Amino acid sequence: MSCQPEILKNVPLFALLDDDEAAVLASQVELKQFAPRQRIYKSGDASGQAYILLSGSVQVTIVDQDGQEVIVDEPGEGEFFGFASMLDQTPHQTDATALQQTECIEVDRSDIMVLLQRKPHAGMDMLAVLGKQFHASQNLIKIRSTRNPNEVIEEEASFGDRLADSVARFGGSWSFIISFGFVLVVYSAINVVLKNKAWDPYPFILLNLFLSMLAAIQAPVIMMSQNRQDKKDRLRSELDFDVNCRAEIEIQGLARKLNLISEKVGDIEELLREGSGPLAPPSTNAHYGA
Repeated sequence: MSCQPEILKNVPLFALLDDDEAAVLASQVELKQFAPRQRIYKSGDASGQAYILLSGSVQVTIVDQDGQEVIVDEPGEGEFFGFASMLDQTPHQTDATALQQTECIEVDRSDIMVLLQRKPHAGMDMLAVLGKQFHASQNLIKIRSTRNPNEVIEEEASFGDRLADSVARFGGSWSFIISFGFVLVVYSAINVVLKNKAWDPYPFILLNLFLSMLAAIQAPVIMMSQNRQDKKDRLRSELDFDVNCRAEIEIQGLARKLNLISEKVGDIEELLREGSGPLAPPSTNAHYGA
């Protein structure tokens, strides 16, 4: 579907184009419609086309060396994605998927060349867009690699979860034990002293009912808190596993580099032997000035 020049004027990268230049570019680019969960392009595609998001939502992901899918960009309206592969004419390194009904402008390398010929200053605008996307990718990866499990759990916790944690925290403290023991002693003593006038005489049936009700409520609340603690432990284990995998990859990379250095050193020694012949051991008389 053809693109109207007015649509390009709403794209920050093309906002400086005059009417003639916008008309030329609009005659070359195309409008594309994508359904929810439809893949726009996948890693390895050699189409060499980039896209500008007009409406909807797009998620750009990549699979890291651990086999995990990482979000590298979530472009906003008027922003490029797939731009780097389009410029250097290499297969896409990421996957782009429409999260909802999405409309994009499809741009080819030749379209950009025509634009730069007519509007050279647009090149700086493109560089600014690339720099913004680069910083956004850095921030996303930084957030992923420095996640704190406690912060992640707290962000997702509801009021009931926080209340369960507070009840479990207080119920497992000496403050609760001492205060609850004091209440029991006072309650029992008052009913013993009142004798026939006591509202709950020995064996304190009403008190047993209250204690049973308290235990029936307290037990599931404590279990809720324990489940949240288990979730924290699982998330912490996953993060530790990610860190260990990255550390292993780094160690393997260092080992490969050391092996390459050793090979290069061996090649240099071989060249020295071929150039100067057998290396004779240094004379011991040189140490004595002979």
